[in-house]
Order: sequence, then C-alpha cells, then structure tokens
Amino acid sequence: MSPPPTAALSLLFLLLISFSTTTSNAHNITRILAKYPQFSSFNHYLTATHLASQINRRQTITVLVLDNTAMSSLLSKHFSLYTLKNILSLHVLVDYFGSKKLHRISKGTTLSSTMFQATGAAPGTSGFVNITNLKGGKVGFGAEENEGKLDASFVKSVKEIPYNISVIQISHPLDSAEAEAPTAPPSELNLTEIMSKQGCKAFADLLKATDADETFNQNLDAGLTVFCPTDKVVKDFMPKYKNLTASKKKSLLLYHGIPVYMNMQVLKTNTGTMNTLATDGVNNFDFTVDKDDEVVMLDTTVVTAKITGIVKDEEPLIVYNINKVLLPKEIFKPVETASAPDSDEDADAPADSEPADDQTLDDDNGVQGLEGRTLVMLVLSLCIGMLLMGV
Repeated sequence: MSPPPTAALSLLFLLLISFSTTTSNAHNITRILAKYPQFSSFNHYLTATHLASQINRRQTITVLVLDNTAMSSLLSKHFSLYTLKNILSLHVLVDYFGSKKLHRISKGTTLSSTMFQATGAAPGTSGFVNITNLKGGKVGFGAEENEGKLDASFVKSVKEIPYNISVIQISHPLDSAEAEAPTAPPSELNLTEIMSKQGCKAFADLLKATDADETFNQNLDAGLTVFCPTDKVVKDFMPKYKNLTASKKKSLLLYHGIPVYMNMQVLKTNTGTMNTLATDGVNNFDFTVDKDDEVVMLDTTVVTAKITGIVKDEEPLIVYNINKVLLPKEIFKPVETASAPDSDEDADAPADSEPADDQTLDDDNGVQGLEGRTLVMLVLSLCIGMLLMGV
C-alpha cells in the first residue's frame, strides 16, 4: 500500500481542527434538561434567573441538578428570585466532573469553585463546594463554609459531554447561609428610556408608536439583545418606513431584537443565522452574523449593517448601535448580485411577495451550525477513505 499523499493528510488535519472548533461549546442546559420532566422546576429557574445563558457560555461546567421534590423543599422557603439565583449558582461547578472522575478523586476529597464564587458576592471560600468520596462508593457534596457538613449525595449522571458539560443529579439542595442571604434586586431596566438617552431616541419612539416595545419588554427577563440604528440612520430611512403597512412596520422593528442575551464575545464566537423577535411559524425573519477581524456584521441579504458601539450592557439586556436599519428579505427585495453596492438604496422597493421559508437548523446554542458540520463530516469521511485505500 502506497503512503498517503501529503495533500490528503493536510486536508484531513485541517478538517479535524475545523470540526473540533465547530462543535466546541455546543451545549444547551435548557434543552438537555427538557428531556427529563423530573427536573422541570430546576430547569425553569435556571432560565428565570438567567443562569442558563451563563452556563451555556462556559466551555467547561458541571451542573448539580435537583429533581422536583428537592426543588420543592428549596422553594418552600420563599426566597426571592435574586437570592435563588445565588443558591442555584452554588450548584454549578466551574470544572468538569463526570461520574468516573467523581469516584476517582485524588485523596478522596476536593474543593471546586462555583458560579456563586465567580459572582464576587461570595465572601472567602463560601462559593466553593466540597466533594468527598464516602464509604460504599457514595459521593457527598456540601458547601465549604458549612462546617464540613455534606448535605447531598450523588444520585446519577444525567448527561456527560467530556470535557465540556456534565449534568449530575444530587439528592438535596446544598445548604449555605451566604448564598441564602437576602439579595437586593438590580435596578429596573427601562429599554426605551435607555435608548433615548444614548442616541437611539428615534428608534425608541418608533417602538412605542407601534407597541413593539411591549414585545421587547416581555423578553427582558429571559434575556434580550437589541440592535439600534442611530438617530441619523433612522431619520434617513423614514421615507421608506412611512410607505410600509402597520404590520410590516412592527415586523421591521421586531427584526432588530434577539430573544437572548448575547454579548460581543458570544456574537463573535457564534456567528451564523439568528432568529429574531419577528420570527414566527410562517416567516423566518432571520439574519446572519459574521465578522471581519474585530468588526461584527449583520447580513440580511438585503443590507449588511455593522455594529458600531454598545449602548447598554447589563445582563439580561444588551443594546448595540448599528450603522444601518436592518431590512428583512420578507419585506424588501434581496440584493441579487454579490458585487452590488452595499447600500440602503439597494432595497428601495418592498418585496412584491414574501419568499418561501428557508429551513433553519439550530444547534444547541440557537445558532445555525448543523449544515456546516454535516458537510465537514462528509468530506472527512471521504478523506479517511482515500487514506485507507492509499490514494
């Protein structure tokens, strides 16, 4: 058998790198737990406290999940949502502990930092969890500042993606006076007021005039990303805007929001197709996020806008400035050639009819990725076949 050609080996190496990069950080704790009804309460409060999005942004994480019975004992104490966030943060370890690792801990005990420790609100070592191997193959868990008491024990492994995310069930909530201390709520966010004070008053006024602001506000608690054209950009666009029907005006405005918090780092990492607040079962109303060096761009196929700054970044809300109004292909005619000038004038006329829906494939982060992975795997298989045959 002749040795494999250098070109094929090089291609195989590049594809392996590409595939590993594509699949990294591809977990979604909400979708993982959605398959298990016994964890529905825990899953709900991960979303309500915005911990779910923080977990999904971590590349290495372990979630100590509680079933509905264990959650009931915790909820019976009537903690505020903000205190509950600290308590659940103590149940999220910023390290990977699969079932095998838990039962093979060096010296039988170890400390792991948690997301509660990472908040900076945990004094001393109160944000650490003690993990100890006990007799009979059992594993115990307890808050480090809880005088060595192990409140919970390992029940079972729910989901493991080495060495990305491990979801393991424990028997009881971890007891921590520091995590359970009353927590003041953050200052209430007023989206349109924030935008009006930061060069986006014209866009904010349009939101209020169409009641689109209600939809934006309804998504604030769960997480919201807004792309706001500056006042001058909106002023220049107004002649086209006035020609739209009331329903299209509202869809256009909702098209400028994503129902999840995505800071700049996440946008740069998770480029691809994004659904928006305007997305429904009939029309996609999506756009593609791309980047050129450090510049993030939003491509609607009708116009490409650039992110020019950040108006507000206070999770669960982030508001970006953009240099153009985003024009959805469901309303405006797409640019037909790649060489056409990138200008709002390319989309003067509304589309005569709405295009057929595109199939949008979501990965575990809510960003399109399966199509690319399928192609990589197909080409990878062909390369391996070539190597085995000695082509």
